[in-house]
Amino acid sequence: VQLQASGGGLVQPGGSLRLSCAASGSIFSIDSMGWYRQAPGKQHELVAVITSGGSTNYLDSVKGRFTISRDNAKATVYLQLNSLKPEDTAVYSCNMMMRGVMVWGQGTQVTVSS
Repeated sequence: VQLQASGGGLVQPGGSLRLSCAASGSIFSIDSMGWYRQAPGKQHELVAVITSGGSTNYLDSVKGRFTISRDNAKATVYLQLNSLKPEDTAVYSCNMMMRGVMVWGQGTQVTVSS
């Protein structure tokens, strides 16, 4: 199974981006899906997670600005990033839990700068 993330880029403060992460290969039932990020010199942190039932949880600093969603038919998880701030600059990575195994995708760079 491979996860392919896309949608990162350079955006001005206050702007928006939509990240996507699609799974391919021998996909079984997907439990949780999530997005993490890591900024230079900072720890890897969980940004948002969505369960198979649709429950979501967010990092406090992104609540009200970011929205995680999933399309099970496409084995894809999305992260809508609105009202972006310079401190949101980081490499964003996706993961999916499949039958007790956590699968990670490669990161996509998000840079928020004027």
